[in-house]
Amino acid sequence: MANHYKSIVVAVDGSKEAEYAFRKSIDVAKRNANSILNVINIIDTRAFEAYGRSSMERAQHTSEELVNGYKAQAESEGVENVKAVIEYGSPRTLITNEVADSVTADLIICGATGLNTIGRYLIGSVSEAIVRSAKCDVLVIRTPE
Repeated sequence: MANHYKSIVVAVDGSKEAEYAFRKSIDVAKRNANSILNVINIIDTRAFEAYGRSSMERAQHTSEELVNGYKAQAESEGVENVKAVIEYGSPRTLITNEVADSVTADLIICGATGLNTIGRYLIGSVSEAIVRSAKCDVLVIRTPE
């Protein structure tokens, strides 16, 4: 009997890698009847400490558009239970700790790398941190070259 996933988390950040992870999450959710797909975006608060309130509000707006757009897309493709979740803090620790716990995740899907221009090694470390610290299965999606 194959694993049946009930609560799937997909981490999105607006990158091409996250888009592939999201596409895969739709397939997985549809193969696992009655599962919940949690589309998560973490607003990295450390990035905004220097910039103040207006850039934080822009980030919030962008984040809402991102997760709500993905939610609508998943629903239009036949995923019945989709939640859009925005959290604030460090993606490295929040995804596997608070977020995964709060939705009782049994699968986390993420891209191998992500958006951050500070350097891929930094975001690469987000997927690495998820793999290292998750209490559930993790599916890391490679982007076709």
